[in-house]
Amino acid sequence: MKIPPLSRCLLMFSILWAGCAPAVRSEPLADPAPPKVTAPPEGQTSAEPQSFDRLTYRAAPKPLPEGAVTEPWPRFLGPHDDATTRETKLLAKFPAGGPKIVWEMRKGTGYTSPAIVDGRLVMFHRLDDEETVECLDPETGRRHWVHAYPVEYRDRYGYSNGPRASAVIDSGKVYTLGVTGVLTCLDLRTGTRLWGRDLAADFQIGDNFFGYGSCPVIHDGKLIANLGGAGRLCVVAFDQHTGATIWGTRHEWGASYSSPVVKTLRGQPRLLVFAGGESDPATGGLLCIDPATGTLHDAYPWRADKFESVNASSPIVVGDDRVYVSDCYEKGGVMLELTADLKWKEAWKAPGFGMHWMTPLVKDGHLYGFPGRNEPDASLACYDAASGEEKWRQDPEWSFAMPNGGRDYRLRFFRGSLLQADGRTWALGELGTLAIFDLSPAGLKIVDQTQLFLSRSTWSLPVLHRGLLYISQHEDNFLDSGKPRLICYDLRAE
Repeated sequence: MKIPPLSRCLLMFSILWAGCAPAVRSEPLADPAPPKVTAPPEGQTSAEPQSFDRLTYRAAPKPLPEGAVTEPWPRFLGPHDDATTRETKLLAKFPAGGPKIVWEMRKGTGYTSPAIVDGRLVMFHRLDDEETVECLDPETGRRHWVHAYPVEYRDRYGYSNGPRASAVIDSGKVYTLGVTGVLTCLDLRTGTRLWGRDLAADFQIGDNFFGYGSCPVIHDGKLIANLGGAGRLCVVAFDQHTGATIWGTRHEWGASYSSPVVKTLRGQPRLLVFAGGESDPATGGLLCIDPATGTLHDAYPWRADKFESVNASSPIVVGDDRVYVSDCYEKGGVMLELTADLKWKEAWKAPGFGMHWMTPLVKDGHLYGFPGRNEPDASLACYDAASGEEKWRQDPEWSFAMPNGGRDYRLRFFRGSLLQADGRTWALGELGTLAIFDLSPAGLKIVDQTQLFLSRSTWSLPVLHRGLLYISQHEDNFLDSGKPRLICYDLRAE
């Protein structure tokens, strides 16, 4: 629906006013459809995990090195919501032929990666016409349980028809939010459905460009989601155990593809929501919200003035009062400072450092990332987090010889991902290149690299847990015509 010029002006005025208005307390939120809750089964133990027809087991990984530090991976950005983990005792370089595959599972459609907690790996994807949640043993790939429900969705732009938001594990429960807005809570041990609700129906959420795609965050007993529902209902908190609504934050900005995070800023937990999806005019920006009450402290507009644009990169916190957000379509990035009166203040802008979906990596006072909207636009860059100065920009390129005498390909990392672990940076390129980086303000040093497979849309951040690396290959492998897979690689040091 096109908005008349006068209405559009009034809407833009209200958006700009949001940046200087006082904190807005959330309103009591009547729940339109409280879900029925099923109690977790008592005394029931899950059966031993079983093999299944889509699983191929290759070889056992090396033993976990003595003294290795490990961490769970409860959500797609990892245990700290910033693509870092404290895992140690990983490979210094790759063996000949690349890291060894432990197991692989043929997967369905979607752009998700697994979550791993308490010896359970949960993968959320679409098989045929069902959104499917599978719980696997992380070291063997054998399956504990599976839960599925029918879904009707076709991507209007021809991208994947599967879910965009990875599973979240917390307090012995699994939470998934599907591409049509179906929110489900399952028991991690048994796969029992504890509660669920259709958020699109309950809160009148539109289709959006690519369906629903923002991963929820769990904080202090609340599951918080960027909804973009009717009546300006932008963000909603649900009781994570019952699914009932707790509070709602109203704002003009709709649901984005960026996932909210809760971080300590100015000494208190702050909910950071980088909102902005399909809307005309195109609107969006960064919200700072009290996660306990839903009170909106401030809203900073940051969104390309272009209908076919979205905000997809998650906010990244730098220090105790700064947050970086970015847009790849026109505006680039901006570093915001949260002032003592809980208002956003612009610290610096970086028009050339706008991410499409990746979250920049913060390391030793610098930001590293692959800015760029399309494959040819992307490169690796480093920015000083304090000043916004670009330190360097590099775009490594190499030749890859196809097997069986095929022609050579010129490859780059394109719109890659960065993961920090064990004192080094692990980079996953868009076409399946895995590399070990030594990143510093002086430049990029590639310690080692290997071509895991040759497949488009390798867009999901890798997952690292107990020295094993899990990578989602979302499309066919050009090297052997292999179908999309979830692959477990052994990164354990000897």
